[in-house]
Amino acid sequence: MKIYTKTGDKGMTSLVYGTRIPKNDLRVEAYGTCDEANSAIGQALSFILNEQEMEIIEVKKAFHRIQTVLFHVGAELATPEGKEVKWKLSEEDIKDLEKIIDTWDQDLPPLKNFILPGGHPAGAAFHTARTIVRRAERCAVAVGNVNPLVLSYLNRLSDLLFVAARYVNTKLGVLEHTLHEN
Repeated sequence: MKIYTKTGDKGMTSLVYGTRIPKNDLRVEAYGTCDEANSAIGQALSFILNEQEMEIIEVKKAFHRIQTVLFHVGAELATPEGKEVKWKLSEEDIKDLEKIIDTWDQDLPPLKNFILPGGHPAGAAFHTARTIVRRAERCAVAVGNVNPLVLSYLNRLSDLLFVAARYVNTKLGVLEHTLHEN
């Protein structure tokens, strides 16, 4: 299979099942933003270096599954309305995110003020991924008539990415700066 097909040279792309739509369609924006978020998560994970892995190895393990599910969320958004989705998002996928949030949040100091995104490069990259997931969620809402589990998953994933940023920063001993800090 060739990487380039030339089928998109005139601003059109194919959804799952071959339906052709403009590349600026809201559906393309939604699944493209999921892909962007997945890449940002991969970048965040790349900042976790080998000498640090023993402290936060569970982060890499958890995100392998999350990235896989997020890929499928994008595929669901790329499936035209009325067509069968090959992989089904489930309530269990959302509960898995909630379990991770609850587990990691136990090790974090309580929030007393808004924190500014940053810290360790991995933590800062998780904050970036969080904002991209929020955009994917807004795009999915704009598409309309999408599986409600997609919206719940993206909402919960952005929560998890916030906790992941804090968790990585805390475990690696990097101070989080707060709003209006003196």
